[in-house]
Amino acid sequence: MRISLTAHLTVLLCLITAAVSAQPAGRKMNYSDYVGKYSAIAVKKMQEYGIPASITLAQGILESGTGNSELAVNANNHFGIKCHKEWTGMTYIKDDDEKDECFRKYNSPEESFNDHSLFLTSRPRYSGLFQLDIKDYKGWAHGLKSAGYATNPRYAEILIRIIEENELFLFDNASYKPVPVLHDEPVPPPVIPVHVPAIVLEPQNLKFIEIAEGNRPVYMNNGVKLTFARDGDDIHTIARDFGIHGFQLLRYNEMGKHERMMAGQAIYITPKKKKGAVGIHVVNGKETMRDIAQFYAIRLKDLYKHNGMAQGHEPEQGQKVKLRK
Repeated sequence: MRISLTAHLTVLLCLITAAVSAQPAGRKMNYSDYVGKYSAIAVKKMQEYGIPASITLAQGILESGTGNSELAVNANNHFGIKCHKEWTGMTYIKDDDEKDECFRKYNSPEESFNDHSLFLTSRPRYSGLFQLDIKDYKGWAHGLKSAGYATNPRYAEILIRIIEENELFLFDNASYKPVPVLHDEPVPPPVIPVHVPAIVLEPQNLKFIEIAEGNRPVYMNNGVKLTFARDGDDIHTIARDFGIHGFQLLRYNEMGKHERMMAGQAIYITPKKKKGAVGIHVVNGKETMRDIAQFYAIRLKDLYKHNGMAQGHEPEQGQKVKLRK
């Protein structure tokens, strides 16, 4: 008896799902685990945007280290998409081609899959891919490489191998609804993100030190000097007044390259400390680890170490966050 393609696909999904269910706790995902967990999302995105599910899955496997990479685990970023100027969401900082590069951070893997689809459909350099047949995964793989998605000269070859060895092309046979190809419409100006902390420092609660260049008051917090941003300030205007480099202020304050300042924002002008002046902070509200680190003048990476937390994770309401060892 001849088995239909639909039945073949159904059996494949069931086998993969069963393998994932039997996965021991704490074991890293392999190819089958990843496909079983995310194939339904990839098919859904194919139906919405017209990107082959096989390509989405293969890119996710490759870019995320099969879901085990630092970005995938800590930022739900499965496709290595960096912030770019238009990004206004959460961010995750890690070394890549350069030190302290800004990557997009998502609330869930599905958000990452959706943003991957938006990323490809919103950039003119990928528009030619949408002229290809939905089942032409080889054309898509070579097209992504040619359009500059990755610098690895074997990128297309690797994607094709992942697709064929895992029969991911079977997922491309599901029905889909293509989306309109990009048109040359005006692109709105990018909105530069601004981080709004849930807890803020106030000058009246800090020790005043001096008036510096540019008539800027300087204060002290946990033995670290800081000032407060004014309307129209950016990292360069403050750096100039204190005779230091802009990249130093970005590092001292753990800010992204394209992050916009707010008036009244505390800006440290000397490096923060490894530990706080007090021992514990109780989380109240939507405070992030970055908010807490900035409030107590502690380096963010040290705050994570004191609490045994992976970078990128956030504390829960009522959690006691250690400010020292």
